Amino acid sequence: MDLLVTGGAGFIGGHLAETFVADGHDVVVLDSLDPFYDIQIKKHTIGQCRQRAETGEGSYQFIEGDIRDPADIEAGIDGAEMILHQAAQAGVRRSVEDPRRYNEVNVDGTLNLLDAARANDIERVVCASSSSVYGKPRSLPYDEEHPTTPVSPYGASKLASERYACAYSEVYDLSAVALRYFTVYGPRMRPNMAISNFVSRCLNGDPPVVYGDGRQTRDFTYIEDIVAANRALLSTAAADGQALNIGSTDNIEIRALAAEIRDMLAPELELVYDERHAADAEHTHADTSKAADLLGYEPTHTIREGVAAFVEWYRENRDWYEPLVRAS
Repeated sequence: MDLLVTGGAGFIGGHLAETFVADGHDVVVLDSLDPFYDIQIKKHTIGQCRQRAETGEGSYQFIEGDIRDPADIEAGIDGAEMILHQAAQAGVRRSVEDPRRYNEVNVDGTLNLLDAARANDIERVVCASSSSVYGKPRSLPYDEEHPTTPVSPYGASKLASERYACAYSEVYDLSAVALRYFTVYGPRMRPNMAISNFVSRCLNGDPPVVYGDGRQTRDFTYIEDIVAANRALLSTAAADGQALNIGSTDNIEIRALAAEIRDMLAPELELVYDERHAADAEHTHADTSKAADLLGYEPTHTIREGVAAFVEWYRENRDWYEPLVRAS
């Protein structure tokens, strides 16, 4: 199948591109190489994908372009059968400082892509959404019927983009699905995330820093489970027009996560606490029964298994990855 992966040099998009090239698909990646975090990670991802294409049956093409520019989208969409839309301006905290940029990229950019998909008879668009659309929990775990009341401009922009995708599916006969990812982690993850920072600090003898009292909880989802959900949508229309939670079905307190990583790597260290950021969610916890029913989705990694796998990868890639984490 011919696939367009927007944001395909980023963390999630890069894993999708690499996996689907290895599966034998022909993949075009459209990515702006936005320097929200060090683009050396994205360049490493592009290199990994090219290596996959050289040793497998699938092909890989990288196009530097921006979803805010319809001409760039047209360059990437030519010949595509399906779009995996991962491109977005990431960062809950940064969105508080510059909300209009998040609207331009995440909302207007998604509309540009959906319009191009209509014009090019794309079979299906899979849009990456976020657990940030839920905001303050009225009950946990979140199911898809839970009210969506985001508390950050980032969450608001992701809710708008997924609603547009589902509306286009309803009124324009364009197959589209929104996947609400719950805090994704794994190899090549953004260097400013909690898990990467906890691991880096512990390996270097520095205490992990927890923001707030650490009682906040997160449903952390390993990247391989995200890939599995997207892979399922290559061959089923069962979820068209809908938004689905993609999480681990488990959650953990941030202070407990920090302690687990500390105990694994540097048990002599004490946790350090700092001021919490106002836009951070209090709790996340996914009910994935809808994705299980429609896609056969079943998460395969507990947080402890996923962290152990990430630590192993970190050690193997420490020479190039760690300096980027330490600088974040």
